[in-house]
Amino acid sequence: MTAVATTDAPLGAEGRAFGVYIHVPFCVSRCDYCAFATWTDRHHLTDPYVEACVVAAGRQLSSERPATSVFFGGGTPSLLDPSAIEQLLAAVPVVDGAEVTVECNPETVDRVKLAGYRRAGVSRLSFGVQSMVPHVLSSLGRRHDPRSVLRAVEAAADSGFAASFSVDLIIGAAGESGADFGATMEAVLALDPTPSHVSAYSLTVEPGTPLAVATHRHPDPDDQADKYVAADERLSAAGRPWYEISNWAAPGAECRHNQLYWEQGDYIGIGCAAHSHAADPATGWSRRWWNVRTPERYIKTIAEGGSGEAAGEDLDPLTRRHEALELALRTRRGVPVAALPGWGSDEALDGLLDQRDGRLVLTRRGRLLANEVAFRLA
Repeated sequence: MTAVATTDAPLGAEGRAFGVYIHVPFCVSRCDYCAFATWTDRHHLTDPYVEACVVAAGRQLSSERPATSVFFGGGTPSLLDPSAIEQLLAAVPVVDGAEVTVECNPETVDRVKLAGYRRAGVSRLSFGVQSMVPHVLSSLGRRHDPRSVLRAVEAAADSGFAASFSVDLIIGAAGESGADFGATMEAVLALDPTPSHVSAYSLTVEPGTPLAVATHRHPDPDDQADKYVAADERLSAAGRPWYEISNWAAPGAECRHNQLYWEQGDYIGIGCAAHSHAADPATGWSRRWWNVRTPERYIKTIAEGGSGEAAGEDLDPLTRRHEALELALRTRRGVPVAALPGWGSDEALDGLLDQRDGRLVLTRRGRLLANEVAFRLA
């Protein structure tokens, strides 16, 4: 059974994209760098949690505004059985051709599970690979090995996802040499089939994580910059140019759900700790809100007739405009020339921007210094 398509409009109601994010907060183990709302000891809550998410979706979503994209994030969404994914998607009205992504850890999937996801309505997979070098995976606290990735990709291809899966990488783990990162890039591009989309994120140190207190394992920014350049060169040469600072894709394989975030689109977050955003085009204001953090509280709140919301904030038009420019600057679309009035005379911006069709786009060096450029946005 597939998710029910409610309209053929490619952009949903009123010609506007609309996304649904479903948070799955369960993991087998927690990586040392992870600060997400995930738990390793609450798998007994899986069924009531899925049921709560289904109820919440029924309350908050409408066939009058079907989703153009659905994203299952975590945590480890691929711990869910296909029946749970099917149950959740049945509660989400979607347009024909909606992008439906499930994040997967390579060691948690096989042909049977992925075929079940496909039948449920999933159209895209995102594999948390992080590295293809065993000692680097160990340094990150990952449970899989490179052979797991090969098996997962083979299973994806056999299940109908050959042209629609992504690989996530992490740049700058302790003990990762330049040669190690180069080996990871070559191994990823040698996968059969080759992923149409690759994300590569610099390792960040989040407060409260084991990595935060292990200062000897903190990443070196210069090392990360060198590896970023290597990734950009190799992926561009392989026909997967950048379209956002940390994302590269073959033409047409960009993640539509993430693009919705970068374009300040509307989305509803289902599940604990999930975020939502809704804009009012008439006034220019928007509202952002987020749900209670733990699965227990979320289940309880939904059972009591609530929405799961914990708190929120209103964004005035000026704040929204500045956020829109910061987000657009990170993408290949760039920002209007007027957004950086001093760019032609500001020596600090030399070599960081290219002008194309009245817009300013970050160069490769500019992407490494994006925060500095964003500081100068008008």
